Amino acid sequence: MALVKRSLSLHGHRTSLALETEFWDVVDRYIGEEKRSLASLIVEIDDSRDPEVPLSSAVRVWALKQVS
Repeated sequence: MALVKRSLSLHGHRTSLALETEFWDVVDRYIGEEKRSLASLIVEIDDSRDPEVPLSSAVRVWALKQVS
């Protein structure tokens, strides 16, 4: 599975996040339904994750919880 990289600002710093298309599909559906930005969702996930957990892993877990 290929990773798709997207760039965004996270706490005032430009960064990128690489996820598989299937995870981006869940993220895109959620932000579309909630009418919010990608950055605002990722900041929320980033602020609630354990600092030892990579951001990409935290987003994947968040996405899995959305579909279960």
